[in-house]
Amino acid sequence: MRQTSFSNEEIQSIYKLIGQNVKYYRTKKEMTQLALSYEMGYKSVSLVSAAELCNDAKHFNIEHLYKISKILDVPIARFFEPLALLNDES
Repeated sequence: MRQTSFSNEEIQSIYKLIGQNVKYYRTKKEMTQLALSYEMGYKSVSLVSAAELCNDAKHFNIEHLYKISKILDVPIARFFEPLALLNDES
């Protein structure tokens, strides 16, 4: 069986891409971090703010992404696409 390795940098770059994409779609829908947080069931922007920037090792999990995709009406797969592709769809 083949062993696949994943670097911490590689994983962090995925989390950063997802955060950037969430921010892209959130701002495209003209929704604030607070509004998105409330819709997700949170009372502050701390999760959304930190996860969009991938600060303090905070990132979105699958449940978060599922809720965000429903709230923003965006297919969940879009959060994993390179930003250049997203900017071309405008």
